[in-house]
Amino acid sequence: MSPHDPEHVHGEHCDHAAFENLEAVCDGGVLTVRIKRPSKMNALSRDTLLELHDVISEAQEDDDVGAVVVTGADTGKKPSFVAGADIAEMATMNVRELREHARLGQEVLLGLERSTKPTIAAINGFAFGGGLELAMACHIRYASRDATMGQPEINLALIPGFAGTQRLARLVGRGRALELLLAGDPIGAEEAYRIGLVNRVFEADALMPAATELAKKLASKAPLARAAILEATVRGGSLGFEDAQAVEADLFGMMAATADTKEGLKAFLEKRKAEWKGQ
Repeated sequence: MSPHDPEHVHGEHCDHAAFENLEAVCDGGVLTVRIKRPSKMNALSRDTLLELHDVISEAQEDDDVGAVVVTGADTGKKPSFVAGADIAEMATMNVRELREHARLGQEVLLGLERSTKPTIAAINGFAFGGGLELAMACHIRYASRDATMGQPEINLALIPGFAGTQRLARLVGRGRALELLLAGDPIGAEEAYRIGLVNRVFEADALMPAATELAKKLASKAPLARAAILEATVRGGSLGFEDAQAVEADLFGMMAATADTKEGLKAFLEKRKAEWKGQ
């Protein structure tokens, strides 16, 4: 089966045999994607990025998937979400190949950010460089209490290449972002929470249950409204305030014409649970 086959994300359990660097499991409307490269602490190689692109694209087209959780698989060592980009692979690339690699990473993570299905990063350990950039591309970030994260590229005389300079500043403010980017020092989960980099912090054994519970809750919401909220927030975030308001108004008007909105209003007035059809 090809990784482009949409059957990868259909049914209770995804067939992920063709993925070499990922595990993908569907349950209760939630697609859980685990980056799985234990010998590399789940570092992002080019092939991993391509597989991540495939599975997120498939999820976009699958009506059975309502939300996505991204996390790191067990490495058999210290817990790792994604330890970064694959430095050994990058060391073999010339200037043109490195630029293409950066553009690939940016494209894949932009697809994750623009997903019409809510994406949750469950940061279960190391999240450095490309790993933190991956987490920042998700809509919501939960972290285990012992997670460690940062953008240490400057220590290699590099800069983030997967839009880390842009998303970090938008999430925590330019001053805090520059401190992290220029010093290259790691921070713990509590500090990440304090500065707004992660939404919530959990004990290690509570992280995945919490992320999955949230994902199931979001998957149960009206799908068209869910997608419109994501579009208004993500797309509007790159626009001036007046233009962003216009985007919101347009989407609001579009929602008012849907069967789901009519059902939601009717169910509210009748004091019953609404039944969403995505129409």
